[in-house]
Amino acid sequence: MNKYMIKTPVDPKLIEKTRAGDMLYITGTIYTARDTAHKKLITLLDEGKVLPFPVKGSIIYYAGPAPTKPGHVIGSVGPTTSYRMDKYTPQLLEAGVAITIGKGSRSDNVVKDLKTFKGLYCAAYGGAGALMASKVKKASPVAFPELGPEAIVALEVEDFPVTVINDSQGNDWYKIVEERG
Repeated sequence: MNKYMIKTPVDPKLIEKTRAGDMLYITGTIYTARDTAHKKLITLLDEGKVLPFPVKGSIIYYAGPAPTKPGHVIGSVGPTTSYRMDKYTPQLLEAGVAITIGKGSRSDNVVKDLKTFKGLYCAAYGGAGALMASKVKKASPVAFPELGPEAIVALEVEDFPVTVINDSQGNDWYKIVEERG
């Protein structure tokens, strides 16, 4: 396992050298998006329209921030289950998204498309939404405000910790750990 301090947008060379089990500490901008926001993003792509954020080398975090308490930048922002976004992920990878972050396993199709489009799938710490929120320095709405907490929000993060689960070589950290026993 290696540790990498990375900045956004993500350098494609980082994707090539990173392996399942590596730790990434992200500094820069990541975008929250859940199910309904993904559906709207795919509609925009299908219509040939531009996405509401710079997509090349971007990072999408499957999360919907909780309400912000006074004196805080953002409420708890833990990951949601990733498989719900599996049907949308290939098209977003093809458009240029470099990394997706959530919790749980991905489908075989997503793992295959991570190889094809040179992307990574990473896990954030489930149940540690307050920890993840402590890494957010600024939160700005980007698109789909009608979705409330599921709107797309740009999070300016510093040393946001994630573990690479699926790398661009087809490796799966969950399977590796399971095989080791």
